Amino acid sequence: MRKWKWLILTLFGIGLLVFFGSGGYVYHQDSQTVEEGKVDVPVQASVETAASSQPDMDQPDKDKQSDKPTESKALSFLLLGVDQRGNEAGRSDTIIVVTVNPANGTSKMLSIPRDLKTEIIGNGSTDKINHAYAFGGPEMARETVEHLLDLRIDYFAEINLDGFTDLVDAVDGVTVENDINFSYYEMQFPKGELALNGKEALAYARMRYDDPRGDFGRQIRQRQVVQAVADKLTAGFSLVRFNDVLRVLGKNVKTDIPFPVVRKLATDYRTSLKNVETLSLEGSGGIEADDIYYWHPTDGSLKQVQTTLQTELQ
Repeated sequence: MRKWKWLILTLFGIGLLVFFGSGGYVYHQDSQTVEEGKVDVPVQASVETAASSQPDMDQPDKDKQSDKPTESKALSFLLLGVDQRGNEAGRSDTIIVVTVNPANGTSKMLSIPRDLKTEIIGNGSTDKINHAYAFGGPEMARETVEHLLDLRIDYFAEINLDGFTDLVDAVDGVTVENDINFSYYEMQFPKGELALNGKEALAYARMRYDDPRGDFGRQIRQRQVVQAVADKLTAGFSLVRFNDVLRVLGKNVKTDIPFPVVRKLATDYRTSLKNVETLSLEGSGGIEADDIYYWHPTDGSLKQVQTTLQTELQ
């Protein structure tokens, strides 16, 4: 695996964005998966399985990449956390859009609720947004998010749940501050400070049905875990830990971000990546005629987010 793939994972969430912006390891660069109940679509077994039906992300299509900005211009990224089981397609249960604007010295991050109902571009259907990945991989997910937000997405990066678990273990676990008491698959998570291994961190980040905030509570816990991983990585350089992380990500991360862009992110975009503002959509959801739960953003909230992100990319 190319070492710069490890750097790309630093785009996966606010914590790793901060880590990437700080320089971090840029200088040094020369399981059991907990299953969630109420599964609504099947998913695939592994990145190797996905690779057989999707383009090689180590070798991006030169024609496709040629018109993408590589100068110090505003960039946008789609970050996907992919749930994979069995021999099936996959679904992106974590969907994050990040814009980085070096001119303003700012970044914006939006977590999109997985149950948000929208048109699935290229599939001719209206469904939960996290099903776009199941139907057409990262490209359909990208096109669907672009349509929803009326925004160009320059690049994507994804990690599967095995990679999430192994990454936490590779940094010797994480510590988080839990704000509610809950249990998940026979694991107990009392309120207060918790030290979690990889399997526990995955369960902690995935629970939503016992959280009164639903998917929004889960998004908070996901960001907590990512931030905790970033804190571990920035606590001090360790060649052993660095190599462990590289091994973990070798088969669990896919992206189309070329190395020149990675290098610029670590230099020209450092200030922007340290100044991340979190955006959110407001809305409501419920069971619809097909007996499935969907969530809908309010028109005003969606328009406000669209305008904010569009302004960042100008």
